Amino acid sequence: MKRFLPFVKSDPFVAVIRLQGAIANSRAGLDNPSLAPVIEKAFSKGKPAAVALEINCPGGSPVQSSLIASRIRRLADEKKIPVFAFVEDVAASGGYWLACAADEIFVDDCSITGSIGVISAGFGLPDAIGKIGVERRVHTAGKSKSMMDPFKPEKPADVKKLKGWLEDLHETFIDYVKSRRGTKLSDNPDLFTGEVFIGQKGVDEGLVDGIGHLAPVMKDRFGDKVKFRRYDQKKPLLSRFGAQIVDDAVAGIEERAAFARFGL
Repeated sequence: MKRFLPFVKSDPFVAVIRLQGAIANSRAGLDNPSLAPVIEKAFSKGKPAAVALEINCPGGSPVQSSLIASRIRRLADEKKIPVFAFVEDVAASGGYWLACAADEIFVDDCSITGSIGVISAGFGLPDAIGKIGVERRVHTAGKSKSMMDPFKPEKPADVKKLKGWLEDLHETFIDYVKSRRGTKLSDNPDLFTGEVFIGQKGVDEGLVDGIGHLAPVMKDRFGDKVKFRRYDQKKPLLSRFGAQIVDDAVAGIEERAAFARFGL
């Protein structure tokens, strides 16, 4: 009742946003369209003392990572609300990109952070369909439209072009991390190679600020009476039926593969 009574100071509260899963432009993953209303509400509903990000994310789309992180920073700057990130199992690659949207990052002793790199993975099946008597017919206008076709042998020129794209994305990622972490970062030459760091080692390298969990750290900052309001990504009930079940199943397999890269 205190917050409805004039001249009575309410206990401070922290808005908590959970960022769980791989980052992908789909309903099954973390993406900007799905998270936009959650993030906006967390910053705008009431007057939070801070916004906390609970992160358990092995990475994913660099564009969606950038869009989500940019939205968090825009609102934090506009409303002058501090943001804290709390990493659970992993905040790697795009997950670390999200963590860098926070002013301070905390991890568990066993949390995995880093993996500042970019990856493109697929399969090559140039002989498969021929062996089962299938003729594939592809017609294009534009010499690059069928680049990296998995049913054709790799072309050195295509691989070179793909690596150039990956290097451009990598540089963008590095620049973002440097802009957010600044002089906190160590001069370790492995920092931007895709290497990962566990717990205290992430602190030592300046990737994160300390070892700590959400409730104790927030109580230390805002007092023992601090409250928590949680804002989670909601999935429409009807999206669980029909073709969406198949999409979610495929996305689930891809997400498990992403976590498995870190032994999780």
